[in-house]
Amino acid sequence: MSFEAARQQATKEWKELQSGAVPLVYIGTATCGRSAGALRLLDAVRAELDKRKAAAQIVEVGCLGMCYAEPLVTVRKPNGTAVCYGNVTKDRAAEFVENCIVGDKPPADLVLGSIGEKSVPGVPDLFSIPALRPQVRRILRNCGSIDATNMNHYLAHGGYTGFARALQAGREKVIAELRDSGLRGRGGAGFPTWRKWQFCIDAKGDRKYIICNADEGDPGAFMNRSLLEGDPHVVLEGLLIAGFTIGASEGYIYCRAEYPLALERLRTAFGQMEKYGLLGDNILDSGFSFHVKIKEGAGAFVCGEETALIASIEGKRGMPRPRPPFPAVSGLWGKPTVINNVETLASVALILQNGAAWYAQAGTEKSRGTKTFALAGKVKCTGLIEVPFGIKLRDVVYGIGGGILNDKEFKAVQTGGPSGGCLPAAWLESPVDYESLAAAGSIVGSGGMVVMDEDNCMVDVARYFLDFTQKESCGECVPCRLGTKQMLDILKDITAGKGRPGDIELLLELAEGIKRGSLCGLGQTAPNPVLTTVKYFRSEYEAHIHEKKCPARVCKPLIHYRILTDKCKGCGLCLKNCPATAITGENKKIHVVDQSKCVKCGVCLEKCPRKFSAVECVPGAALQ
Repeated sequence: MSFEAARQQATKEWKELQSGAVPLVYIGTATCGRSAGALRLLDAVRAELDKRKAAAQIVEVGCLGMCYAEPLVTVRKPNGTAVCYGNVTKDRAAEFVENCIVGDKPPADLVLGSIGEKSVPGVPDLFSIPALRPQVRRILRNCGSIDATNMNHYLAHGGYTGFARALQAGREKVIAELRDSGLRGRGGAGFPTWRKWQFCIDAKGDRKYIICNADEGDPGAFMNRSLLEGDPHVVLEGLLIAGFTIGASEGYIYCRAEYPLALERLRTAFGQMEKYGLLGDNILDSGFSFHVKIKEGAGAFVCGEETALIASIEGKRGMPRPRPPFPAVSGLWGKPTVINNVETLASVALILQNGAAWYAQAGTEKSRGTKTFALAGKVKCTGLIEVPFGIKLRDVVYGIGGGILNDKEFKAVQTGGPSGGCLPAAWLESPVDYESLAAAGSIVGSGGMVVMDEDNCMVDVARYFLDFTQKESCGECVPCRLGTKQMLDILKDITAGKGRPGDIELLLELAEGIKRGSLCGLGQTAPNPVLTTVKYFRSEYEAHIHEKKCPARVCKPLIHYRILTDKCKGCGLCLKNCPATAITGENKKIHVVDQSKCVKCGVCLEKCPRKFSAVECVPGAALQ
């Protein structure tokens, strides 16, 4: 069967699936859903359907992105209406099957919105709700709506037409299309994709390689994982296009071993591609041959850097090397090599499917297209989001994110992962793009975005992220190996109440030296959390150093708990629950905290009844 015939057959099967005579039930069973109990829900729904002898077709899909509402289920009825439900747990499976699949009386607390052309009375359109309204779903367009293990679903949505177009257009036109689109690498640096490919094309070499970087080492980041689990073929199509364009017959996907489901999806997709003649020798009778291998990474953050990643594939310790030469000239085994991350390759497939003009409609003049972010931290609606470049930080935090948890005060947002910058409220009106974030002292990075509120200590935040990057340093160059360690020691002293005058200036001096002298991007960006927290939250550093206080009441050596004599009723709850037996007092009499025994765990504050509010946390070390 020809590729075009296969695509037409897939489209026909998809239409038949959508117009079936029984309800269609999409259950999100990617990693996010599974962690929320989606597999248990799946089994419970099947059991309830069998119990009622009710007919329905269940389809396992990827993540829609609304992690705050997992497990997610979408039910499409034979009449064409479709409703998405959130927080559907195993305990409510019987109720859900009865009212949402068999009947039409969905519980209001489960309804998120309707999907599709047919509206549902009383139910808002899913993409009109605040968490989705500002988003522009392109890269994630299939996640949560197709079965990632069924290649026909991808083909029915235009899959591999971009690759077919590339074969027909030729290498030069592919490069021109990428140049006109304005696509910049989504791995963090934002280098123009077409230019990197052109460097590799121009480089001399009997063999060339293309590598997909799916390492995703940022803590809290899950953009690449979700895409590979929900729509692996869009990434593989981009990989095929890249291999054809630069003249590579072999490609690698470098994916961390901690992503077992993503790896499973990739291996399944490889088999399907071979079946359809899209992988192997003489693909689609074009004379182009391409083979792909998977290299499982051990989770080292530094292996996200191109040359360290190459060393790891070659079987060496993952350590960066000096550049130039750049990988596009001398990379894997000394051959010209292009390395693009998951999101970049997915964008390549979309550009070749829909055209450069379509892609450039979203974003700004210098930052075209959309970007996925893992929105986490102190926001009400956490999850995976996709927004056009140029959207304001405020629209992300308060629009998509729904605002701050418990309606507390916004304090900062960190963009760009552990080596990104922490930006205060004054930057909420700033657009999200490469240039604006760089001007603020931060980076786009691969797409982590962590929101902090009034309860976060910014000195402790800087210490936390620097602790991560210092531990992940490969140790090859002195500025990164010793400089980050020295900075971390100073931050530990400050948060422990041992800070000294001049520590802030020393931190800034070390930070600038590390940025200028480090070999790779890890060291060059590691000081960003410190530089931005000092720049925007210097008063917190000064309070820690000069007043020995933690204004946010986070750093244990700089806080103490006390019981208010005018409010304590002697109920004994704090005494009974104190793990350090640091509280004494008789029943119905005022209790006292022994500061020499107190471990600053905060249990007394947590257990004290709100009607009394007799326990308080005070910034500043207690007098012994």
